[in-house]
Amino acid sequence: MTKPDETFKQQVLYFAADPAGQIERAYKLLDGLENLKVEMGSEPDSLRVSYSLLHFSLERLENALAKEGFRFKDTVLNMLSKKLIYYCEEVQYHNLNTPEHLTKSTQSEIFSKIYDQHPHGDHDETPKELREYK
Repeated sequence: MTKPDETFKQQVLYFAADPAGQIERAYKLLDGLENLKVEMGSEPDSLRVSYSLLHFSLERLENALAKEGFRFKDTVLNMLSKKLIYYCEEVQYHNLNTPEHLTKSTQSEIFSKIYDQHPHGDHDETPKELREYK
């Protein structure tokens, strides 16, 4: 079972300087979304977003904003760090949706339950009273 803080993410969106006013527009747009918290970033032209990986990912947020005409800072470092974050969040989301693997203890429990329900090869058809008689 996953802990709630494992799925909780905080990321910073870095916007390009042009067009002017896009930080305020993005803030208003994101502030209306359920399960997402947005605040002004500590650096100029940035917003800090907090979300659960079960509802959002950085890649989906940025793609949605890009479709609305928002532009992001395109430095090599920003692009590389975003790609790494995209990959990590995608893997973690996939792992959250993958069923738990059998462990040795659960595997033996399952096997014993199945074994109890099927007839065994060494079944003795002699009535119990006669088996104990000598």
